[in-house]
Amino acid sequence: MTTSPMAPPRSFLWSRRIFLTLLTGFVLVPVYVMVSSSLKPLADVTGKFRWLPSELTIRPYIDIWSTVPLARYFVNSLVVAGAATVCSVVIAVFSAYAVSRYEFRGKRVFTVTVLSTQMFPGILFLLPLFLIYVNIGNATGIALFGSRGGLILTYLTFSLPFSIWMLIGYFDSVPRDLDEAALVDGCGPLGALFRVVVPAAVPGIVAVAVYAFMTAWGEVLFASVMTNDTTRTLAVGLQGYSTLNDVYWNQIMAASLVVSVPVVAGFLLLQRYLVAGLTAGAVK
Repeated sequence: MTTSPMAPPRSFLWSRRIFLTLLTGFVLVPVYVMVSSSLKPLADVTGKFRWLPSELTIRPYIDIWSTVPLARYFVNSLVVAGAATVCSVVIAVFSAYAVSRYEFRGKRVFTVTVLSTQMFPGILFLLPLFLIYVNIGNATGIALFGSRGGLILTYLTFSLPFSIWMLIGYFDSVPRDLDEAALVDGCGPLGALFRVVVPAAVPGIVAVAVYAFMTAWGEVLFASVMTNDTTRTLAVGLQGYSTLNDVYWNQIMAASLVVSVPVVAGFLLLQRYLVAGLTAGAVK
């Protein structure tokens, strides 16, 4: 049997298979340990590790709701992440459309400034935001510190710059002829945006929404400082399974799997839009 002169060498094929096998094992082994530990009694988890559980139980999935107020944390995370996502998408759509379709003084400076904000680590903004929220609360009575609203504003400061930058690139890829055709048909600028540009930019908007949601859903640093017992989110609430007397490892694993379901399900449902939006928005 002859091989094509353009075919890769056999050594490359075997190296690729071995590498992909090791990479798959590297990803799946922690997932298996998490799933198996969530189905074990606590004594088995804290004892000698076994690949095959000696006893299977779903009790940890029942106890996670009573050990800590997981349902309240779940609602807080949904409200904060959902509101931050909606606000980020709406503001980014209008901002990116203005930058993409109109010429104005300082346009390049605005674009560079929006993108440059991603260079700074979030820890630099923690203390300034804390002081700003506390001073606003003392001066006006508006409780931003320890509230969902304050946490939503905090997450917008991180998701908006990247969202605007990515949508600018995606809107630039939408032909301007579509806008002109809509204007000829009697649509105004907003009509052209919502009737023509937004439907054509659905993959980019979905990518922005997924990015904003994931940024808010799993954030720990600001959620641990800017929240209290009533507004705590899931990322911080999972620490409640560790007490002074014991660490409920099986419940931690079970809760981690439960809180991962919305993100994983959303990613699988929107995967094709996410890939298309990232590739089109990142390359002009």
